Amino acid sequence: MDNNVSKVSSDLLLEQIFSITQNLYKEMSKPDNDAEDDHNTIYRLLTDLGRTLVNADRASFWKWDKRNHSLWTTAAVGAGRITIPEGTGLVGKALTEKRAIVTNDPYNDPDFNSDVDKKTGYVTRSILVMPISDCKGEFIGAYQAINKLGGGGFDLEEDVRRLSLAAFICGITLESDSFLDDSRHDKLTELKNRMGFYSDYGKTYEKILTDTEKVRNVSLFICDIDFFKKVNDTYGHNAGDAVLKHVAEHFRINSRICDGVYRWGGEEFIVVLPDTAAEQAAEAAERLRTCIMDSVCCFEDLKIKITMSFGVTQLDPSRSIEDNIKDADEKLYKAKESGRNRVIL
Repeated sequence: MDNNVSKVSSDLLLEQIFSITQNLYKEMSKPDNDAEDDHNTIYRLLTDLGRTLVNADRASFWKWDKRNHSLWTTAAVGAGRITIPEGTGLVGKALTEKRAIVTNDPYNDPDFNSDVDKKTGYVTRSILVMPISDCKGEFIGAYQAINKLGGGGFDLEEDVRRLSLAAFICGITLESDSFLDDSRHDKLTELKNRMGFYSDYGKTYEKILTDTEKVRNVSLFICDIDFFKKVNDTYGHNAGDAVLKHVAEHFRINSRICDGVYRWGGEEFIVVLPDTAAEQAAEAAERLRTCIMDSVCCFEDLKIKITMSFGVTQLDPSRSIEDNIKDADEKLYKAKESGRNRVIL
């Protein structure tokens, strides 16, 4: 009888595994999928697979965002997206110590963060965290399973063994996701690049412009550093790189969370402002212009003063994004021709 029960349980587990992998195959076979959506599908299904393999109530797959010094769930079963500072919580501990961690008494564990439980009323009884590495052996994320079903807690040896395959495939996918993310960022300034701009335009800004429920404005300005070639010629390219990073940081800290800041190429930058009319965008550009003009870029023993010129436009949804950018670029040209260090709307 016990053997029959065991066989039924095994068959049920296999059926669940086959169902998840079949869904994965179907999702990945759909035409015209975005690469990022593909990765999210893999995370969601493999996270669910891992939860099934270790018989957990909830599970999440965490990405280590080293660019922003944070950890966040790329997929979660039973909970929404959560972001925490790197090095914190049980996930941060597992990544720091490079080992799997099990706690079956989390409320008495000093590394357990109970904030989510306090907000939602959920009771966490047991946790398994397994760090995930890339092909070079560098840890880039973690898998977390919560609350072992059927009583008892997680077993460090047995449950890690069960979870290894799903975690391994998630690791490969996360590494691919990191490559995709890197391809959309400028390595020097860490701002998004032109590829990142077009990705964000298709997924976010274009949808705002074509919102059928209400009229929403999107504006942008394109800007560049005045006499940047002179900086390179006078102080060298390392100084020029320092100036670019200096500008990028000021743009980053003086823009709204919803704004998109991009290095367009060379010394040119683009800032996209959702739900913003042209006049408001020009005011934002003026604040940035003044901020840059009043700042000093320190490089080695040099103190370099710079200014920037700006061309502002409100996006016309009836025109292509290339034509809209061309309109802003023409205004930038007017700013340069009329003396630089100014905003043209």
